[in-house]
Amino acid sequence: MNEMPRPPGTAAGLSLSLVVPMYNEEENVAPMLARIHEVLGDYPHPWEIVLVDDGSADATNERMRAQRERFGPHVRVLTLQRNFGQTAAMQAGIDCARGSVVALLDGDLQNDPADIPDMVQRLIDEDLDMVAGWRKNRQDDFWRRKIPSRIANRLIRSITGVNLHDYGCSLKVFRAHVLKGVRLYGEMHRFIPAWFATQTSPRRIREHVVQHHARAHGTSKYGISRTFRVILDLLSVYFFMRFKARPGHFFGSIGLVFGAIGSVILGYLFVIKVFMGSDIGTRPLLFVGVMCMLVSVQLITTGVLSELMTRTYFESGQQRSYVVRPGDPGEGDEAQWYRRDA
Repeated sequence: MNEMPRPPGTAAGLSLSLVVPMYNEEENVAPMLARIHEVLGDYPHPWEIVLVDDGSADATNERMRAQRERFGPHVRVLTLQRNFGQTAAMQAGIDCARGSVVALLDGDLQNDPADIPDMVQRLIDEDLDMVAGWRKNRQDDFWRRKIPSRIANRLIRSITGVNLHDYGCSLKVFRAHVLKGVRLYGEMHRFIPAWFATQTSPRRIREHVVQHHARAHGTSKYGISRTFRVILDLLSVYFFMRFKARPGHFFGSIGLVFGAIGSVILGYLFVIKVFMGSDIGTRPLLFVGVMCMLVSVQLITTGVLSELMTRTYFESGQQRSYVVRPGDPGEGDEAQWYRRDA
């Protein structure tokens, strides 16, 4: 009897791709790669690093290439034409990754690569599709970072239904064949677990307590302005999680509410005009009724079509949210794996 083929990510083929997007992190490139090689030097399966330079304005790219020369061709470098944002940089690295397991890691050294082997092991032992990091002892400013993060995490949990404590932790480990079915754009990296839940069961998503260090070099790229972007993105996540396959129900239900209000208003005006002989031509209520009907039609038609077209644009596979500079060492046949016995 022929044996059933093993799914990607089992012990038979546990190759690991570590994707690290970086933007203006020139001081962190060398210590980060040194730390990765220190903790993954004994990893028993082939692994690679995909460094993505998100259009840095400092010497980040030059130092990436210098470290590739130092460590070898398993360090792959992708250079985006300009600063497309962290989400696009992550997607570029994910598209380039060749491993059956993909790990995402920030390039600021606040998350420790030493947690990756344990997260990968848990992914396999518990037959999960995703293990997300949880910065339980977070080393950030209490009022500017911790409190807003806790509020945002609670809000995201209640809306998405994916029960994680720390959506903002970039350290995550995935099965590649599931992750590559998720397309990221905009600033959706904060909601990767929610998007991931559209491809697999939330029961196959778990969190793992990880180390968190204070930033030693460089400056944080986050500010209070991201709060407003998070709220807008969360609305989009809610829409696609609940109504991706039936967007007409979302827009249609709102449109029907406005249509019902408009119908009641116009019906009332019709009655007093026909049966009571009142003049309705100069009544503001007539304008309100007509506007409600127009809004109803727009929500049912234009809104649905535009949302579907936007989603199709990004999921068609013909368009990407980034552009990679040609000729980078992250592409081509020269890219190799790191092997412990090599």
